[in-house]
Amino acid sequence: ARVDRGAAAPAGEAGGAFGAALSRALEAAVRTGHEADAQAMQGLVTGGNLTEVVTALSRAELTLQTATAVRDRVVQAYQDIIKMPI
Repeated sequence: ARVDRGAAAPAGEAGGAFGAALSRALEAAVRTGHEADAQAMQGLVTGGNLTEVVTALSRAELTLQTATAVRDRVVQAYQDIIKMPI
């Protein structure tokens, strides 16, 4: 059987793919935050490399800002959809 890759995915599959991608992105954001915490704790305990600690914390901050921006866009899109006339 030949699969047509140009065809659009059914709505359920597209929603599942979006949900899975969003879940992976959130897991990566949480993992980045945990790595930054671990780097900071290691730096405090062992007097580790300050540059690595600052880099990890900056990466975590950027990830949090990105996640917040995506959340704001999703909420705005939801509000726009709710306002649409039926």
